[in-house]
Amino acid sequence: MAKPTVKAVLLSPQRELGAKPLLVVGPSLGTSTVLWTETAALLGDDYDVIGWDLPGHGISPTVTEGFDVAELADAVVDLVDSVSPESAFHYAGVSLGGATGLQLGIKHGHRLRSLSVQCSGAKLGTPEGWLERAGTVRKLGTPVMIQGSAERWFGPGFMDRQPEISSRLLHALRDADRFGYSFCCEALATFDVREQLGSITVPTQVIAGVEDSVAPPSLAEETAEGIRAGGGSAVVETLDGVGHLAPAEAPAAVADLMRTFMKENGL
Repeated sequence: MAKPTVKAVLLSPQRELGAKPLLVVGPSLGTSTVLWTETAALLGDDYDVIGWDLPGHGISPTVTEGFDVAELADAVVDLVDSVSPESAFHYAGVSLGGATGLQLGIKHGHRLRSLSVQCSGAKLGTPEGWLERAGTVRKLGTPVMIQGSAERWFGPGFMDRQPEISSRLLHALRDADRFGYSFCCEALATFDVREQLGSITVPTQVIAGVEDSVAPPSLAEETAEGIRAGGGSAVVETLDGVGHLAPAEAPAAVADLMRTFMKENGL
C-alpha cells in the first residue's frame, strides 16, 4: 500500500485563498471535479471551493500499486496543506469521495469544520462485486462501465433533461485511467468503517437520493445512527428524484442544504 497523490481544481472564483472559509469537495468513482461544477458555482461567493480528483481521474496522476480509503483521506489532508497549511476546512464528498470524508472524520476530525457525506455510507457494495469490477476494467478499460454507470448514476429522466451535464460526467468516466479506476475499486472492496463511526465528532450531514440504488436512504440512516451512537451529531437529508450523483442532479438543493449546514457549524 502507498499513499496516492491527488490534485485539485479551484471551483470558486479566482481570489486570494483564505479570504473565505475553505470547502473541499470529493468525487464519486469514475467522475471528476465536473461533478461539482454547478453546486460549487452556487457556493463560490461564500466559500473557497476546491475539488480533488481520484487517482487516474481528471487531473490526478494514476497509481501503480494499491491504496486504501484511509490513505486517500491522508492524501486529501496533504493536498489541503499544500494550499493552506494546517487550516480547518469543510468537506463534502460523493460515494467514494463520501467514504473518504468518513475516514477524514475518523482520522483527521480535528481538521474538519463540518462533514457532508453524500450518496455514500460506511460500507458500499460487496468485496466480491468490487474485485470483479476491478478485474473487468483493468482488462477492458473504463468505457465498459459507461452503460451500467449511466443506469446507476442518474435519477429517472435526468439524462433527457440535462444531456450536457450527464455527457460531461460520462466522458470523465470514459477518460479515466483503467488502472487508477481498478485500484479505487479495490480500495472500496476493503472499505468498512461501520465499527468506527462512533469516533466521528465533527458535525455530519448525510445526503441521500431517493432513487439511489448504490447508497439508498436506508444506508444514510445507518451511517448517521452509527455516528450518533458514539455521541456525535448527524442529520440525514433525502432528495426526491435524485440518484447517485446528487451535486450534479440537484445542485440548487444540495447547495442550499450544504450552505445552511456549514453556517450552522462554524462558518
